[in-house]
Amino acid sequence: MAETRQRQIERASIVGIAGNGALSAAQILIGLLAGSFAVVGAGIDAATDIVTSLITLFAAGIAARPPDHAHPYGYGRAEAIATKGLSFVILIAGFELGYSTVVKLIEGKAGHIPEAVALPIVVITLMGKIFLAYYKNRVGKRTQSTMLLADARNMLNDVILQLAILVGLLFTFVFHLSIMDSLLALGVSLWIIWVGLSIFWQGNAELMEGVDDPTLYARIFAAIAAVPGAHHPHRTRARKLDNLLVIDLDVEVDGRLSVAEGHEIGKRVERRIKADIDNVYDVIVHIEPLGNVEHGERYGLSRRTLIEEDRDER
Repeated sequence: MAETRQRQIERASIVGIAGNGALSAAQILIGLLAGSFAVVGAGIDAATDIVTSLITLFAAGIAARPPDHAHPYGYGRAEAIATKGLSFVILIAGFELGYSTVVKLIEGKAGHIPEAVALPIVVITLMGKIFLAYYKNRVGKRTQSTMLLADARNMLNDVILQLAILVGLLFTFVFHLSIMDSLLALGVSLWIIWVGLSIFWQGNAELMEGVDDPTLYARIFAAIAAVPGAHHPHRTRARKLDNLLVIDLDVEVDGRLSVAEGHEIGKRVERRIKADIDNVYDVIVHIEPLGNVEHGERYGLSRRTLIEEDRDER
C-alpha cells in the first residue's frame, strides 16, 4: 500500500527534528568552546529549524483531518497557516542573533580569533544540511506540500550560510582579523531575517483565495471547450486547499434543454476538468441558459477576460 501524504510529511518532519537537533547542539557547544559567534549563530538557526519541523509535524496532522460541520472544506489550509508560523519563528531568531551580535560589537567583546576546532563542525553541518535540503525538497515535491517545500528552502539557505561561515573562518585564520567572526554572525542574522521574510510572502496566494499557477485558468477553459454543449464559461474561480484545488464556474447551455440534460452537461464539465487537471478537490458547476446576462456579477474570470488580460500584458 502506498504511503499516505500525511505520513510522508510527518516522517520528513521527524527526520528534520532529529537532524537539526544534533547539528544545533553540536554547533552551539563547539561554537562556545571555540569562541566563534558565527558558529553559535548558525547553531541558533539550526535550533529554529527544530521548531519549524515541529510545526510541520503538527500541521500535517491537522491538515489530514476530514471535513466537519465547522470546517466543511476540511483543514487543508493548516499548512498555509503553518508556513506563516515558520516565517515568524525564523524572523525572531534572526533579530535576536543580530541584536546580541551588535551589542557584543559595541561593548568590544568580539576581540579574539576563534579556535580552529570550529572548522570541522561547520563542515559536518554543511553535509548534514545538504542532506536535509535534498530530502525535504524531494518529499515536498512528491506530496506537493508548500509547507515542506518552504522548510526545504530554509535548509538550502542554511547550506549557503554554512559555506559563508566556512569561508569566513578560513579568512579569519589566514589574516588574523578577530572582528571577522562577529561580522559573519551579523551577516548570518541578516540572512536569517531575509529567509523569514521570503517564506512569509510565499503562502499569500492560498490565504488570499488565489493560485500561483499562471496556466491554470487557460487549462480550465480548454477542458470545458472539449465538452459538447458547454458554452461561455464565466465567473470562474479557483482556490487552493493545501495541495488541492476547488473550482467554481458558470457554464451556459441551450435553454431548450431539460433540467436533466443540462445537469448531464454540467457533470461532463466536472469530469473533464478533473481528468485534465491534477489534484482537484471539487468542481462546482452552475448551469445557465445560453445568452444569459447578469449585470450584478462581479467576480471570477471568463475565457474572454483571460484573453483580454493576456493581450494587455503583451
